[in-house]
Amino acid sequence: MDCVGLCDVLAQAGWDRGLAQFLSLFVGVILVSGLPLVTVIFLIWVERKVAARIQDRLGPNRVGPFGLLQTFADLIKLLIKEDITPAAADRLLYNAAPILSFASVVLIWAVVPFTPYHIGTDLEIGALYFVAVASLGTLAVMTAGWASNNKYALLGAFRVVALLVSYEIPLVFALIVPVLLAGSMSMMDIVHAQAGMWFVFMAPLAMVLFFVSSQAETGRAPFDLIEAESELVAGFNIEYSGMKFGMFFAAEFLHVFTNGILLAVLFFGGWQGPLANEPLIAFVWLGIKGSLLYFVSLWMRNTLPRLRIDQVMRFNWFFLVPLSIVQLLVIAGLVMILKEIGLVPLNAQGHIDLASASFLSMLPMTLVLFFANVLIALPVVQWLRENGRKLRERDEQRTRRAIAANAAGAVGD
Repeated sequence: MDCVGLCDVLAQAGWDRGLAQFLSLFVGVILVSGLPLVTVIFLIWVERKVAARIQDRLGPNRVGPFGLLQTFADLIKLLIKEDITPAAADRLLYNAAPILSFASVVLIWAVVPFTPYHIGTDLEIGALYFVAVASLGTLAVMTAGWASNNKYALLGAFRVVALLVSYEIPLVFALIVPVLLAGSMSMMDIVHAQAGMWFVFMAPLAMVLFFVSSQAETGRAPFDLIEAESELVAGFNIEYSGMKFGMFFAAEFLHVFTNGILLAVLFFGGWQGPLANEPLIAFVWLGIKGSLLYFVSLWMRNTLPRLRIDQVMRFNWFFLVPLSIVQLLVIAGLVMILKEIGLVPLNAQGHIDLASASFLSMLPMTLVLFFANVLIALPVVQWLRENGRKLRERDEQRTRRAIAANAAGAVGD
């Protein structure tokens, strides 16, 4: 392990090198794990205020200035509520599920590059690590539903797991695109590869697919089947109370913001921006990009109606999955063709090297990939319009038949 940062400072001050490495690693773990825990408290307040503004309400404005302490009041309420465990539940798994749910989100932050110099750990398989750790959330849902020994919780878990597993497929296909363009699964390498051009301009369809799939992964509207109380009696977490109940929702709030940060890292250049060589400015750039994408997610949640389970699954398997496969194949094929004709920046070994490429050298490749995305999107948009028109006509015909049947019944009476 290289002795850099705090480790190097302590070693130069005369500390033992092994102790300096341990302390540096310990402080890094505390910061990476503590930042999400503090962030989620503020995010709950932000989400409430944004929802209030969109829906023409006030939101929290009584507890503390601007209602800032409302989340702390709710936290105290959850902490003092009675902790109930069903008598027939599997106690170990029942109590482990909320922790696993929250940990599956916090662990993602270990591979997020905050600045050019600050990252929890720069894994060579950072993108694969993200997919693996995020899948723990699915395991937590299934564990909570099964360990509760409640048939409603189990049925709710089955439906949520079907949703999460299904939408992981287009999410992974979309994730492969920035990995393909950067030539690396390291999150830091993906950010460096966007120094000349953000990947959102090369693969806007992949960005949209990743955003929609991640929205479904978090169970947010219009995919909020996890909270379909009228159908699921609150779903897989029906038997949970107190802070264990709160941990599931804390994980959801944090997951939405984490997806915004990941989108910024994968498609919007991460911490790249003017004066990004300064750590604080780079951190601010990442925060601004992630917050804007987070706001779009909140906007969708408070605007769109909830879809039915059959609509959600049909949308994934008959639309998102085929589209994600097509766009990946097209981009991969075009990158190979552009490499052969010399429109892709290469290093001395003949490998794709976008990290050292300038904006002008990236422009030809970007234009070709962008227009390829547009050509894919045009028939897709047309198909959506036609499909929407047919569905509206079918609903209108059903409505007219129902009105006619009611009228005939009234005349008969």
